[in-house]
Amino acid sequence: MNNAETYAAKRYVQPASPLEWAEKACEALMLKYEPEQLPPDRFHYHQGVFLSGMEKCWRENGNSRYLDYIKRWADSQVLADGSIRKHEADELDDIQPGILLYNLYEQTGDERYRKALYHLVPKLKTWPSNPSGGFWHNGRSRDQMWLDGLYMAGPIAVQFGQTFGEDVYFDMMAKQAILMDDHIKDPVTGLMYHGWDESKSAEWADPVTGLAPEFWGRAIGWYPVAILEMLDHLPKDHKDRDRLIRIVRELLAALTKYQHPETGLWYQVVDKAEQPGNWPENSCTSLYVQAIAKAMRLGYLDASCMDNAWKGYYGVLDTLRFDESGHVVIGHICIGTGIGDYSHYIHRPTSENDLHGAGAFVLMCVEMSKASVSAS
Repeated sequence: MNNAETYAAKRYVQPASPLEWAEKACEALMLKYEPEQLPPDRFHYHQGVFLSGMEKCWRENGNSRYLDYIKRWADSQVLADGSIRKHEADELDDIQPGILLYNLYEQTGDERYRKALYHLVPKLKTWPSNPSGGFWHNGRSRDQMWLDGLYMAGPIAVQFGQTFGEDVYFDMMAKQAILMDDHIKDPVTGLMYHGWDESKSAEWADPVTGLAPEFWGRAIGWYPVAILEMLDHLPKDHKDRDRLIRIVRELLAALTKYQHPETGLWYQVVDKAEQPGNWPENSCTSLYVQAIAKAMRLGYLDASCMDNAWKGYYGVLDTLRFDESGHVVIGHICIGTGIGDYSHYIHRPTSENDLHGAGAFVLMCVEMSKASVSAS
């Protein structure tokens, strides 16, 4: 009996495969929203991460409805000249959805998508940066690097470099990832703080280090997912490739120590599962599982870590419910969150089937479907 079968027998007897779970989540959100109405009403990573998961699902199942849905959303945002109908020009969060345009350009040849990529990605060449060269998370966060930011800008920029032959983006985004490892990683736990303010002027910043006070679950999840996406498009001989692989390996190994031994989930504040008010959170768990499974598939991580991935995967499934129409409901998702103290994180509201939580779930399920195939 392989790991997948073992945990299914012990924890959650359910006939759906990981890919079928991904499809269930896509269908639930497609029923809830017409693509043009996906919130919020701007070009934003909430839509981007969900539709990125849907695109990966489409690559596995070939369901044209999924590609049509993604295209309808993109076409509601990208204007004829390649400009974006509505986005915040100084937020990394509003760069990320452009990742969807590569596949649409490949599938259709529509020049609008290429023009939109050239509208979005070159902004990073003049992006405001702290004295060390780290990108501000947005225009209101002077000198602040947030761990989330690598997912928002890293994969789209590195793929731009590969697709259009602009090598400058390889070094640019490898530098951002390495700055985070140098300044945001805790040497004791191996975990990553939510952010770093080099000026130490933010209300949350430690007056000596400039670091955020806590290890927030979902922020940590974006980071290895982003690096692994970057590695998909980074040249094999790039000078920083081995360093990036080592960063992912060390972070994911550190995370396995904080997985709840009974539920398989990780907590909102990762290292404080036993403290009052802390709670298991599904989006960070989904991102960790996806990253562990992908890193193992690519040979970057020891195969024994797949035990942690299967525990986390079935841990998330254990939390699911179905609505009165039989559609899956993914709960225990922290809403969008800025940087704060312990009380700030544990008192954040939760949501059901919100886009970044559903997107993380779909990303996890698609990757675990590949693990299921390799295990069979």
